[in-house]
Amino acid sequence: MTENGLSKIVVDCCFKIHTTLGPGLLESVYEEVLCYELNKRSLNFSRQLGLPVVYDDIKMDLGFRTDVIVDNKVIIEIKSVESVAPVHYKQLLTYLRLTTLKLGLLINFNEVLIKNGIQRIVNNL
Repeated sequence: MTENGLSKIVVDCCFKIHTTLGPGLLESVYEEVLCYELNKRSLNFSRQLGLPVVYDDIKMDLGFRTDVIVDNKVIIEIKSVESVAPVHYKQLLTYLRLTTLKLGLLINFNEVLIKNGIQRIVNNL
């Protein structure tokens, strides 16, 4: 499945979750429920995957962690914040560059309308 096909499924899952649970919960709750929904759809995903940084041909394990990566193609960064800051976009773009993946979804569940909380971030897509 393509990155766009996967992102459509993820967005559908997020709409369902937000309609059911609403805003205001912890990011960890939304991550758990999103993974449950992805599993119901038989999608492969990994959670809290560590991202090393390679600098000067030296691999450094610095503690970066992606929230969810779907089918080794789409990174999902989950937030539950008052407003998404510019650093959140940069964080996801850095994760995309470190993994060489092309598409990321920055999802802020702390919005009245979830459609206002979903941002696509692309890396050479």
